Amino acid sequence: MDDFDAFLSLVSKRASCRSYLDKPVEDEKIRKCLLAASLAPSACNKQPWRFKIVIDPAERHLICSRGLLPGLPMPWLKDAPVIVILCADTSFVVHTIAPMLSKVSFHLVDCGIAGQHFVLAAEALGLGTCWIGWFKPKKIRQIANIPRSMHIVSLISLGYPAGPQQHRTKFTPENISIE
Repeated sequence: MDDFDAFLSLVSKRASCRSYLDKPVEDEKIRKCLLAASLAPSACNKQPWRFKIVIDPAERHLICSRGLLPGLPMPWLKDAPVIVILCADTSFVVHTIAPMLSKVSFHLVDCGIAGQHFVLAAEALGLGTCWIGWFKPKKIRQIANIPRSMHIVSLISLGYPAGPQQHRTKFTPENISIE
């Protein structure tokens, strides 16, 4: 299998995981996911991403019980042995001045790339993940002691899948290209 086929196989296997085994994730696997994320490209090489790894059961419980927005239940999140809080440590010039001129929030693009590196590494290691955007940033900041200088971008659940994940239909290349 060539590099592209191996990459496409990995990307094709990855799906949101909403059912986890009661099994801790090894520190070495978390470190490998962080290593993959650290290799992501970023605007002006500012590397704004910061990952808070939440393993403590009490802290995870608070995130699940107080840190999520209402209306979209996520009962499976309490079973994830790890909750990752993806944050952006923004630079004034690149992440404040440049977006005013270009209308592009580079820190969000950068964190999205790093986060995707993280979840693809997790998939390669036999772990499941799910991106979560339905949360209360102020509560998450308070619960996880995130500095005010950090912009909370996303949560990512992490753990061993309890079974096969549901793959949803994806658009074809023809559906996503603009002529």
